[in-house]
Amino acid sequence: MIDPNWAGLAGELRGRLFRPGDPGYRVATHVRNKRHEGARTPGAVVVAADTEDVRRSVLWAREHGVPVVARSGGHSFAGYSLNDGLVVDLGRCSLVDVDASTGLVTAGGGARTGQVHDRLRPYELTVPTGTSPLVGIAGLTLGGGCEYASRSLGLTCNSLVETTVVTADGDLVVCNETENPDLFWACRGGGGGNFGINVSLTFRTHPARDVSMCRLTWEWPDAERVVDAVQRLMPEAPHEFSLNLRVATSGADSASAAGNRFVGVSGYYFGPSEELRAILAPVISAAAPSSSHFVDQTYWEAKGNMSHPSPVDDHFMTRTRYVKEPVSGQGIHSILTWMEKWPGSRNPDGGGLGMFAWGGAINDVPAADSAFVHRDTMFLASMDASWSREDSPRQVEAVQDWVNGLHADMGSYMSDASYQNFVDPELDDWRQAYYGTNYPRLVEVKRTYDPTNVFGFDQGIQS
Repeated sequence: MIDPNWAGLAGELRGRLFRPGDPGYRVATHVRNKRHEGARTPGAVVVAADTEDVRRSVLWAREHGVPVVARSGGHSFAGYSLNDGLVVDLGRCSLVDVDASTGLVTAGGGARTGQVHDRLRPYELTVPTGTSPLVGIAGLTLGGGCEYASRSLGLTCNSLVETTVVTADGDLVVCNETENPDLFWACRGGGGGNFGINVSLTFRTHPARDVSMCRLTWEWPDAERVVDAVQRLMPEAPHEFSLNLRVATSGADSASAAGNRFVGVSGYYFGPSEELRAILAPVISAAAPSSSHFVDQTYWEAKGNMSHPSPVDDHFMTRTRYVKEPVSGQGIHSILTWMEKWPGSRNPDGGGLGMFAWGGAINDVPAADSAFVHRDTMFLASMDASWSREDSPRQVEAVQDWVNGLHADMGSYMSDASYQNFVDPELDDWRQAYYGTNYPRLVEVKRTYDPTNVFGFDQGIQS
């Protein structure tokens, strides 16, 4: 392919265009998951100043046959917010506007979830998002979006009431229940980067009620009883309560990891801590915690305390399954055995399996009402591991084999469905795993708005 006229594109923009070697290019191509660092080298990154810059970039890329991808927070687990063509960075398009009279909040396509909450806080309103304030609101919403409040308030995509999309034709398309409802349907769970570039998103908000939260840990010999008790608890638990059950280990090698294995629960409840203690009583009765902490907090205090940190040296791998029926005793034993097989890494985050409680308001939405199809599940199970630059290639391979082995083994106890926001490049049957029965309809929407696959990537719709 003849090298396209990048200077010509730069001359059309109000924003900036960065080419390899330019100051700022390295920052503009930063990836959250260092595992994919250097895997793709964009020909250029446009840091758009406004929606018109986005339109011009898409039209230019289409005219020149250059692949184009949108970038907001850059948190794609598989590094899909970069490509080898043109990246349109929306970071400057991040204004957030709150309409107190309607209870609606509109965010630019480059806004981070933390920016959305900062604007909503004076109004004591919220939108359920995720556990990191640095994640882009657009990508999070397009793939679902879940957090501790989701059993009560629903997924992020369920609070979306309107979005404006720059399509492959350069059109600015408004989508809601009555205008372009097919594209609106697809934008609620159909995955980021498939149908165009979402330059604004409007959400209905919810009262930011006070909460109580807890953190409990148990000694390793109690792990099996705790996992079993948590699974028995959640089907009967109130929708105002959610938790994350974590079984994990860490250490530079198997020997050093032996003392680091643990099972823990972090919980979140829209109500006072005495009620939270009562909800968790069956789990505490099953095995006495080695540590427990309960506290009443404002919504915003709890939001900060439950946020997920983002280490600088973060090479990680995450694979997911959904738990639709309680994992059997044999399955629990297998999980714990895998923790004891940990090969070791020098990243203190280590490896483990998390079970995020779902159900409640998430499952109240019929599977066909939005593109997000996973409405029949108890837990989202996340199998993950981290490693460091200091780990040898052999050690990194062993860690990745460990995650793959755990994921494969859990296929006997969990479903084959996967969470599209924790995008998994190792997943073979990703169409079925991410989208299930909704995939054929997503293909029809793709054919309508992007028939030539201008917005294409490895796990893109119709790829």
